[in-house]
Amino acid sequence: MTPEEIAGIDAAHIWHPYAAPGADTLIVDSAQGTQLTLTDGRILLDAMSSWWAACHGHSHPRLIAAARRQIDQMSHVMFGGITHEPAARLTANLLDLTGQNYDQVFYSDSGSVGVEVAIKMALQYSRGAGHPERTRLLTWRSGYHGDTFEAMSVCDPDGGMHALWGDAVATQRFAPAPPVRGSDPGDYLERFAALIDDSIAAVIIEPVVQGAGGMRFHDAELVRGVHRLCQEHGILMIADEIATGFGRTGALFTTLDNGVVPDILCVGKALTGGFVTLAATLATERVAKTMEPSALMHGPTFMANPLACAVAAESTALIAEGDWRRQVPRIEKELIDGLAPLSDTPGVADVRVLGAIGVIELVDEVDMAAATAAAVNHGVWIRPFGRLIYAMPPYISTSEEIAAITRAMRAAVAGSIS
Repeated sequence: MTPEEIAGIDAAHIWHPYAAPGADTLIVDSAQGTQLTLTDGRILLDAMSSWWAACHGHSHPRLIAAARRQIDQMSHVMFGGITHEPAARLTANLLDLTGQNYDQVFYSDSGSVGVEVAIKMALQYSRGAGHPERTRLLTWRSGYHGDTFEAMSVCDPDGGMHALWGDAVATQRFAPAPPVRGSDPGDYLERFAALIDDSIAAVIIEPVVQGAGGMRFHDAELVRGVHRLCQEHGILMIADEIATGFGRTGALFTTLDNGVVPDILCVGKALTGGFVTLAATLATERVAKTMEPSALMHGPTFMANPLACAVAAESTALIAEGDWRRQVPRIEKELIDGLAPLSDTPGVADVRVLGAIGVIELVDEVDMAAATAAAVNHGVWIRPFGRLIYAMPPYISTSEEIAAITRAMRAAVAGSIS
């Protein structure tokens, strides 16, 4: 198809995330390493890792080789009553990476569904533990856990599109947004504890980094405090590490690396290195053995898809080899150096960096069209939202590429507030 034909069909018939039909889009012809090549020949650095996922860069040769081997053998087989080596290999990798703290793994098609599965686990655990009255979840504001209905119920109730659904979304309990890094968590934890009553089955949080709900960072001590409260009240802690897992913040997992073992752990996005969609929900032995019924009441058609599992097994092998432990701290320093000049810029409310995540928060809403165009003119792809211009580059990004990304982000700020 010609680029014009692609653009015509797209504008007339294809929805894009959070956008009305007919939204302006760029047409990507290929992706390699850190680069997206457009049909018009322009090359853009993918500063978003395609929404956190392509941590090893695009078209990584080892992931391609794993996919080709698996395609020649079988691309899919149902998981009901059948198993296969890619699922077993990936599970072994995940159990190793999480320090053998988990006993059971459930595979699903996306992070949002992985959260749905985690919530079902928590409710089935409460039933098995003799507390059927525990049917609600506690979380904090400014969170994001996905766009399916139960996942939306634990997203910020007033933020963005989730407010649209009103009473159609289950009513959960919300603490205030977590205090930002450097704050004393004591008073906050007292207020958080006061919200735990006999109706609460579990607490669900994005630990250390809140993602699409506001790109806010908080301290690991706060996560440890929330975990202690869950233990004291006999309820489960669900950690949504779909965005933060596999080294993005400089820690392999923001919970486990900080001495917290969540009862249920959700991972996705970088699980396959951005190659194909897959998520996993991990549960401790206690959770798995207490659930009633003992069978988890969920069963996606493409559960543990062999092709996705084969690629994820190779991606997690790359994570285990540990190059990210050298790459992410370098990227963090370079993001700090490149974004620091914005700290005193009028119209900029905050600049913050953690691991391979760089965030510029403006005083007012971002002019998305102007900010995106400014970054594209500098050869970089970003996707601002709300008051945020942010990036999470692939771990393989060179120092020169990080410098180009921070220049583009500074240009995006200038374009948005000019």
